[in-house]
Amino acid sequence: MRAIARPSIQSLLIEMRVSGHPLATGTAFVVSGPSGPLLLTNRHNVTGINPHTGVILSKTGGVPNELSIIHNAAGKLGQWVQKVEPLYVVGFHRWKEHPVLKEKGDFVALPLTQLDGVDLHPHELSGSHDIQVGPAEPVSVIGFPFGLTAGGAFGVWATGFVASEPVVDFDGLPIVLIDCRTRPGQSGSPVIAYRSGGMISLSDGGSAVFNGPVSKLIGIYSGRINAESDLGIVWKASALEQLVQSV
Repeated sequence: MRAIARPSIQSLLIEMRVSGHPLATGTAFVVSGPSGPLLLTNRHNVTGINPHTGVILSKTGGVPNELSIIHNAAGKLGQWVQKVEPLYVVGFHRWKEHPVLKEKGDFVALPLTQLDGVDLHPHELSGSHDIQVGPAEPVSVIGFPFGLTAGGAFGVWATGFVASEPVVDFDGLPIVLIDCRTRPGQSGSPVIAYRSGGMISLSDGGSAVFNGPVSKLIGIYSGRINAESDLGIVWKASALEQLVQSV
């Protein structure tokens, strides 16, 4: 039996809640921070506010004050445990924003505190395999469209292509565009270049042979450029690393 692909378990289903009442679902993933594990997701997931219009996202008019997270159960691959992280303490939000972009960056880091019985499978922000990723190269958004899973709480893979030069900042921000059919619930998903093995091109112009799967985190998905387009916004891993190192 073929092993479960590691990225399938690294994406975590989250539910934004206000005092236990569900508002919406989304996606998040874990990275290792200087002071402990951090949950990365979109800023609009934790604020409940559209970053472009300032309008409250939920039709109920509610904004979240806690996140329900479906974690991998410790020592039991294929089983999950639910944990709830508060978003505020004594009126102040717990999430951390990019030190320069602040609210302009639609991504945040939330220190994780509720980890009893949990196994963490962090993404590496600067992985050891520098896969070549340029325009028209395939990338995958691994998350939970409409809150759906691929069985249990395994993430759903939506695959598309890089649509802008990764070395160029889109609209003056650390963003790369992808062409991928994505839907609500995938906000906060890791976007990765995943290769199953064999001869793989590297960013230095060389190539290497790998006996098994390798992947590279491209960034975090935060929605389409508009409702009529399949072009999606991905905040680059380099910006995520700057945030994590500032926490």
